[in-house]
Amino acid sequence: MKLWGGRFTKETNQLVHNFNASISFDQKFYKQDIRGSIAHVTMLSKQGILTEQEKDSIISGLTSIKDDIENGTLIIDGTSEDIHSFVEAHLIERIGDVGKKLHTGRSRNDQVALDMKLYTRDEIEETDLLLKKLLTTLLSIMEKNLDTYMPGFTHLQKAQPVTLAHHLGAYFEMFKRDRSRLFDIRQRMNTCPLGAGALAGTTYPLDRDYTAALLDFSGPTLNSMDSVSDRDYLIEFLSALSTIMMHLSRFCEEIILWNSNEYRFIELDDSYSTGSSIMPQKKNPDIAELIRGKTGRVYGALNSLLVTMKGLPLAYNKDMQEDKELSFDAMDTVKGCLALFDGMLSSIRFCKPTMAESAKNGFTNATDAADYLVNHGVPFRDAHSIVGQLVLHCIEKNIALDDMSLEEFQSVSPVFQSDIYDAISLKTCVEKRLTIGAPGKQAMEKILVQYRQYLSQQ
Repeated sequence: MKLWGGRFTKETNQLVHNFNASISFDQKFYKQDIRGSIAHVTMLSKQGILTEQEKDSIISGLTSIKDDIENGTLIIDGTSEDIHSFVEAHLIERIGDVGKKLHTGRSRNDQVALDMKLYTRDEIEETDLLLKKLLTTLLSIMEKNLDTYMPGFTHLQKAQPVTLAHHLGAYFEMFKRDRSRLFDIRQRMNTCPLGAGALAGTTYPLDRDYTAALLDFSGPTLNSMDSVSDRDYLIEFLSALSTIMMHLSRFCEEIILWNSNEYRFIELDDSYSTGSSIMPQKKNPDIAELIRGKTGRVYGALNSLLVTMKGLPLAYNKDMQEDKELSFDAMDTVKGCLALFDGMLSSIRFCKPTMAESAKNGFTNATDAADYLVNHGVPFRDAHSIVGQLVLHCIEKNIALDDMSLEEFQSVSPVFQSDIYDAISLKTCVEKRLTIGAPGKQAMEKILVQYRQYLSQQ
């Protein structure tokens, strides 16, 4: 059944039908379509446009269609043009001519806009739950690793010592911002387009505020042309999903590095690794690599929709049908990646002695050695030069600063005393950094309190 066939005298060419049809992908929001239709007829009845009996009959038919789709009795096939015509055709088949009144005061344009908004809103909530679960996993690992020392990096070179808790805290902040973005999008998009008609509203006395309330929107959209042509919320969501994937990809890149033979900071669980068909010794971080690779896939969906929308005149254009396939794929991809990453992260074994040894042997305490001299009256620029000489000496002897004898220290500067060893120990280097946001244990414990409160309230 076509919703627009009356004006036409010839059947649509089959290739044209296939090219034009969207049911192969828009069937994903059959629940949202039926929910919107139930709200619409409820409002029509309230306004006296439909009788109470007609409303009840239509809602009963729509509910039975939803139930039959979900229990497998009714299969969504490709004979209908889209999910809207599929539902309406089966409704008429089940309840007769009264089903033809479903579309009173409504266009496919505002119907599609509503369905996409409802679907996107549901996806935002599901994505947020997965982010919260990942943050809970991160917090659990952080709480156990306040004393796990490791090198912090800049330019992929060892810089200063931090803790694993502090390093993972950076990702906690990233994913926390991701949730904030989702919240903002959810608030901004929460207006109901149903009742906008094709582009200019309708002559029927619709109560759009009532329809919006039935569907948990904050209110109706305020311009009917914008209502049917707006996809800003979807572009914003795809942008937020792209940022989530960027954060996951950065994290995956570090996991891949840490899993390498050169680092050996972590041991991936066998259930999140694969082997080689030819090299029996291999244990590959395939899940991390795939998540990193799928980031480009999500970026592609965002870029595709931006390009699709950039030249469209008002109001609705068929180009906008292209908002769905790639968006659905991006939404599913991000949810899958979040779930897999959370499982992988929660099963990782951290090789704490290796991480600490790497920090010690990477001269990450060089800045603290310079600070030691400054605290003993040496100008910082001179202290910087002195410690540079010490590092050069250690490189030549293949030792760490901690391994130098006091005589070696004093041969470069007599200011050094025996307390230098405590001053440049990993524990001291980390613990004395106590400003908010620093890796010191006391500072981190205050942050963890805030993180626990955040997860309990959000």
